[in-house]
Order: sequence, then structure tokens, then C-alpha cells
Amino acid sequence: MTGFNRFITAVAVLAAASSLSAENWPQWRGPGSQGISSEHNVPTEWSPTKNVAWKTELPSGHSSPIVWNDRLFVTAAIEGDVVPGAKAVGHIVDGQVWLHPDSVAADRKHTLKVLALDARTGIVLWERTAYEGTVYDARHRRSSFAGPTAVTDGRMVYAYFGPEGLYAYDFSGRLAWKAIEKFKTLGLGTGTSPVLFQDLVIIQRDEDEGKASAIVAYDKESGRQVWKTARPVQISWSTPVLVAVANRTELVTNGTELAIAYDPATGKELWRTTGVESNAIHTPLVGKGLVIVTAGFPEKKVIAIRAGDVSKDKRVAWTYAKGTGYVVSNILYGDYVYLLTDAGIVTCLDAETGAVQYEGTRPPVASHFMGSPVAFGGLIAMTSEEGDTFMLKAGPKPEIVATNSIDEPVYSSAAIANGRIYLRGEKHLFAIGK
Repeated sequence: MTGFNRFITAVAVLAAASSLSAENWPQWRGPGSQGISSEHNVPTEWSPTKNVAWKTELPSGHSSPIVWNDRLFVTAAIEGDVVPGAKAVGHIVDGQVWLHPDSVAADRKHTLKVLALDARTGIVLWERTAYEGTVYDARHRRSSFAGPTAVTDGRMVYAYFGPEGLYAYDFSGRLAWKAIEKFKTLGLGTGTSPVLFQDLVIIQRDEDEGKASAIVAYDKESGRQVWKTARPVQISWSTPVLVAVANRTELVTNGTELAIAYDPATGKELWRTTGVESNAIHTPLVGKGLVIVTAGFPEKKVIAIRAGDVSKDKRVAWTYAKGTGYVVSNILYGDYVYLLTDAGIVTCLDAETGAVQYEGTRPPVASHFMGSPVAFGGLIAMTSEEGDTFMLKAGPKPEIVATNSIDEPVYSSAAIANGRIYLRGEKHLFAIGK
């Protein structure tokens, strides 16, 4: 028996001894927004012809699937013809007119969609056009106008398309409301996904040089703006996280100049500390009494922060300055933080202290990553742009125990629910499992 087979057998025995329960994946990075599933019997081996329950063709988009019981939701962006005279809003950086060299597609018509699928069969149940027309700002050439991942409370699904709006649909596909506020994305598109807290839908809506950056909450029943708090930070593409501390819940945001926590019910600022001093794209990590904010370009930054009522000089627990990538969010699983570069090189840190456990572990084949890792059953699944998923054994010693492929490019992150892994490829959505 190989080492991998012995490891999987041990995991299976532990799973059989535990009570089985299905878990929804209702938002970006799943339950708690951390990319971690507690489900058992999740498949660990697959190929384009092995362990694929279904495969459904989808229009393009980089958003990840979300799952609630037997419903699965995704968003999509379909690029149309050139529209004469259409162009992105202008950008001023350091007092000068500026155009990012990778900004594209503002001169075209776009159709932005929300789709619902039967998670059991992959059948498309409904498809709705949220927006159709030209866009307010451009996007990065490697991005998508369907970048943010939707969120659901099991009754409604909330899909966000940046300056083209936030849309609320019920599970039958009826549009309940929409809220549209135009803002600049530096010509690079929107990355932040919506977050639900009680009766609110919350958006981290940062823009350009930060003169109009804000975090905004909408009533999830009506779409009415409940609160809006200005943020002294430049544009970010990060999604905030909810953190439970001793006497309250905090909404913690990643930012270039500052990491800031808010009361999610009112928008009141609770505390602030040093930011990542780089493009704030990664979702903060939560665990071991810490919130860890990270960034990978132009500087590599990892800052472990103590949430709650802490004196200013005790707010930062530890820092690290290597190992992070540009787009990919990292993961805190068990006792360790796993940092990934864009090439999939892994660094493992002790989550409580920041002590390096290992660094420099590479995937077995040259790869590039845009989707963020997910974890389950003692494994961390890292899916590359090439469609290969490398299964890294969790723990302080590096070991990639398997490589699986769907033989299709992947630009989004996986979802785990119903004992399956849902992987969105360039052209298809795959349900991996029984």
C-alpha cells in the first residue's frame, strides 16, 4: 500500500467514526469565508473521465460557484461587439491622466448573467440577465466582469458586478431589487465579493486613489442603503471577513494603507492598524485568535493582527515578508498558514507565531495559479490555471500526495458541498464525486 493510500484510508476511518452532515458553500471561500470544508467523503482522486458526476457547459466568468442544498449559483460575463464611442471612465493617478496598459473591453457591449443549476444533476434551472450594455470602467485583460462570487442565505442569492450593480434574486429567479452605484476600478475590474451579516449585504467598495473609497451595507430585503462609511485607503480587490471576538462581531478589511475593523451592524470603525502596503487582493485569514492580512505585489506582506479590544502596541502579533502571490488568497488550516505564490510555491508558517515550518515546496509540474486553495480531510487542494489540482498533505512537512486534472483551464476557486468538489473551468462546470 502506498503512503498516499495509507493516508486516505486513515482519513476514511476517521470520517466513518464521525457523524456525517452535508455543509453548504454559501459565499466566496465557503463557510466562514476561509476556504475550509468540514464535509467527509469528499473525493481525492479524479480525471476528465473518472469521478465526474456531471459536467455542464457555462458562459465565461471567473466567479466561483456557491451551493445551498440542491441549488448551485454562478455569474457570467459575455463580451459582445464593439460599441462606437464607448470608453472607460478616466483615471487620475498622482495628478496625471493614467491608463493601465492591461485595461481592456470598455469599448464593447457586455451581458452580465446569474445562473442557477441543480447541484445534483448540473441542469440549468434558470438564467437571468442582470445587466446588458457598455460598462463604466475597463477590466484587466486576464480578469472578468463576472469576477465577484455571489452569496446566498438559502432564500435569496445576491450577485455583484461592481459598478454595474448588486442584484438580489429569489431561488425561482425573480429579481427582488438592484442597487447600482458607479465607482472607478482603476481600469482593472472588481474583485471583492458581497458578505452577509444578519439583515445586511455588505460590500467593500474601494476605488482608485481612495478619495471616494467606502464600505457599504444594504438591507437584504429591499436593497435600501443602511450605512456607508468612508475609508482612507486606495483601491482594493479584497473581500472582508466577519470575526467573532469576546463581546462582538467585527468586520475586518484588508487594505493598502490600513487594515480596518468595523461594526458590521452600523459601519462604525472599531480599530485600525498598518496595512499591507501593496495591492490588497487576498481575503484575510482567521484563526488562532488572529486575523492575518496578506499581499503579494509589489511587496510581499503577511501581518498577523489581534482582533477585539487590544492596545495599539499589541495589535500586531507577528509579520513575515516572503512567500505570497499576487492574486491567490492564502489559507489557514489547523495550526498552520499556507502561503502560495502565483507559481504554486508553498511556504508553511506556524499560525500563532509565524515561525517558518518549510518553504519552497513546488508543484510537480510548472504551473500558474489564479484560483485560491481549499481544504478538507487533512488535504489542501490547489488548482492551477492548467486545470491540475495538487493535493498537499496538511502539516509541518511538505508532501504533495496526488495530482488530479479536469483537462481544462481554471481561473476560479473550488466549492465543496454535498460530498462533491465543484470546479469551474474555462467552459464547463464540473461536479466531482458521486
